Amino acid sequence: MSLSIAQYRQTIPALQNKTYFNYGGQGPMGINALDSIQAAHQTIQSLGPFGSAVNQWMQTEGEKTRQVLADDLGVSSQTIVLTEDVTVGCNISLWGMPWHSGDHILLSDCEHPGIFAAVYELQRRYGLEVSIFPHLSQLNSANPVATIQAHLRPTTRLVVMSHILWNTGQLMPLTEVCQLCHDRPRPVRVLSDAAQSVGMLPLRLAETGVDFYAFTGHKWYCGPAGLGGLYVSPEAMAELAPTFIGWRGITMGKQGQPTGWQPDARRYEVATSNVALCSGLRVAIAAHDDWGTPEERYFRICHLSSYLWGKLNGLRSVQCLLKSPPESGLVSFQIFRGSDHDPQLHQTLVPYLESQQFYLRTLLSPSCVRACIHYFTTESEIDHLIDEIEVFLQSHLPG
Repeated sequence: MSLSIAQYRQTIPALQNKTYFNYGGQGPMGINALDSIQAAHQTIQSLGPFGSAVNQWMQTEGEKTRQVLADDLGVSSQTIVLTEDVTVGCNISLWGMPWHSGDHILLSDCEHPGIFAAVYELQRRYGLEVSIFPHLSQLNSANPVATIQAHLRPTTRLVVMSHILWNTGQLMPLTEVCQLCHDRPRPVRVLSDAAQSVGMLPLRLAETGVDFYAFTGHKWYCGPAGLGGLYVSPEAMAELAPTFIGWRGITMGKQGQPTGWQPDARRYEVATSNVALCSGLRVAIAAHDDWGTPEERYFRICHLSSYLWGKLNGLRSVQCLLKSPPESGLVSFQIFRGSDHDPQLHQTLVPYLESQQFYLRTLLSPSCVRACIHYFTTESEIDHLIDEIEVFLQSHLPG
């Protein structure tokens, strides 16, 4: 490790004036990543902004970024699509499948509202069947693999399940779910919303068997907003058609007419985007690697998460959603008034904490407060957060 935690934190402007627990919403960028984006914009303007030299530079930036992401995810760069965010990656996967009326999509009840909205629109347009397997109501007892198996149908074509649930912080058994889905008489594709896993988990996606894995650079990577990616397995790519279509995804003949798709995952990319963000994301990833390996970072995240989970459960009237420490950096908890949790207290706590420069967020389903910790969170930050929550409880739940 070439940088200590304290040294690394000094490179992040947002951490100088607040105590931050919102990495699952957006990770703060380091000054080196910010500087690299500015330098990239200057390069674009110096070389172009349009011309053969800058066009070649932009193409190289994309290639280098796909390779860095591929190395981090344990896949080939030919399987990586550069996107704007997780939602775009999920939509590429959802809309590109060869749907037929009566096909069935199965989702967990913990998926993001944006995914539900896209699936329901697919249902409306193509006459699909959509069902939701219960997980939230059985959060601390159910076996997700067995639950999914019980809800699969002969007509199921896709299972949608986040790798880490954004609302509870639970790590889902992605490899086992993929094996279950692929071993059926007609294999079922698996789409994973990876908003909360990429940049946190050590990953070897090719070994999981996942078909589609949509992620972003602005959360746990602490990179710029507006740049993410999608992994498409070679097997899934053979049947996934492009939906958003533009010059980046096609091949062209001598007369400039389209002749087909790019031979790899670039076929799902579209047209002009903010290429300057690529260098910012690569610098952000390199900064994490400079501190330690993905395994070392994840070990520290789980250690800190367990520490926070224990401290929260030690407060009166507070209960974490999970009955054991989450295998992620997301810790969600509820405040109880009597025997029932009180959503109004959740909505009151977060603004109060922000007024004290502690940044958390509320969630609606289930109603709770979510705190996110990264490997460079400190134990003292957690201790100070607990102290502030205790002050809030003393004023709002006297006695």
